[in-house]
Amino acid sequence: MTKRGGTEVFRITGARQGLADDVRGRQRRYVISMTVRTLSVIAAAVLWNIERHVAFVALALGILLPYVAVVIANAGRESTPSLPSTFVPTPARPEIDASNLKKSSDQS
Repeated sequence: MTKRGGTEVFRITGARQGLADDVRGRQRRYVISMTVRTLSVIAAAVLWNIERHVAFVALALGILLPYVAVVIANAGRESTPSLPSTFVPTPARPEIDASNLKKSSDQS
């Protein structure tokens, strides 16, 4: 595809998110999940003698969240969206057989 000035124009409709933006987003998700983990461990320590059942839930969250955070942070980039096909098939032409040729030559 070219512009009037002759410069080539690229179609970026299906372009991926930039690498820096992808890394920044994964870092943000990791920091948020680690903050939730820290708060849950603190809550487990504070609630240990007050509400033991809630403390166990908070402690379990604090133990499981690092694994989940690492798996989410290390998840690869998003898959590339498939672009619409620009291939246009050639239309099928009807076959001409001998009987059609005779009919058309007889008419002229």
